[in-house]
Amino acid sequence: MDIMLFHSVYGLTPSVEAAAEQLRAAGHRVWTPDLFDGRTVGTVEEGAALRDEIGKDELLRRAVLAAAPYSERGLVYMGLSLGASIAQTLALGDEKARGLLLFHGTSDIAESASADDLPVQLHVAEPDPFETDDWLSSWYLQMRKAGADVEVYRYRGAGHLYTDQELPDWDAEAAERTWAVALSFLDSL
Repeated sequence: MDIMLFHSVYGLTPSVEAAAEQLRAAGHRVWTPDLFDGRTVGTVEEGAALRDEIGKDELLRRAVLAAAPYSERGLVYMGLSLGASIAQTLALGDEKARGLLLFHGTSDIAESASADDLPVQLHVAEPDPFETDDWLSSWYLQMRKAGADVEVYRYRGAGHLYTDQELPDWDAEAAERTWAVALSFLDSL
């Protein structure tokens, strides 16, 4: 499977490369575009400031440029938190997308979005400060309305970016369960 993996608000950190290596070890081809041009940060607040400095439109432009050479293959779009938002936007705009794998985040969905039978899997903490229960319920209904085949997995007590070993949110048990389910999802595509 060809996977385009987008990083979190922390940037293209070693933990993102470790996630890509885990996917590669399972037999997938993975690309990890650096949407922050080599910059990484140490806190969510610094990452939010960098995201805002670059701007949403520019981040999406960079993501589209990174994915374009491979999109004809039928990519699985994957993202971590901020990267999940970007992955979702690209997958919903790519009629050849093979799947959408979201860790720690989602994004708004346009009323006109179409995701006919797109396999989607979301892994998120419970509770999550950025993905509230009300938000997730609305997101789920909108994705289903758009035609996506959606699975949502919640991890009680885990921190927001619980699969990132470099952060205080790290939860080894939840991360292990997430990766087992996610790799099975990818094998099913």
